[in-house]
Amino acid sequence: FVGNIGNDVTVDALSKAFAKYPSFQKSKVIRDKKSSKTKGYGFVSFGDSRDMIRALSEMNGKYVGNRPIVLRSGKWKDRTIDPKAAAVRLKGQKATGWDQKRQRRYHMTFDPYQKKT
Repeated sequence: FVGNIGNDVTVDALSKAFAKYPSFQKSKVIRDKKSSKTKGYGFVSFGDSRDMIRALSEMNGKYVGNRPIVLRSGKWKDRTIDPKAAAVRLKGQKATGWDQKRQRRYHMTFDPYQKKT
């Protein structure tokens, strides 16, 4: 996680700042869809955890663009999901608001002549 990113920072500028680490893979700057200004944060990924730890200690507080960046280790979980394990983990959980809305939208019948009670 990279915080305190200014509007002048692009993906290329962030990539150049972290390119000195051999296992650097990619960077992403999060931008507002309407104004295309940065939201003030982004992400950098490494293939090796040793490079990530080195970058956390060396690059924290360094200027990228016109602001000193703040680095934190991301809360990344392993993204490989076993479908059976996910089904067991999600079993019995309440549906989120979006799921409930979707269920009402697509699973309820609509009768325009039905009286409301």
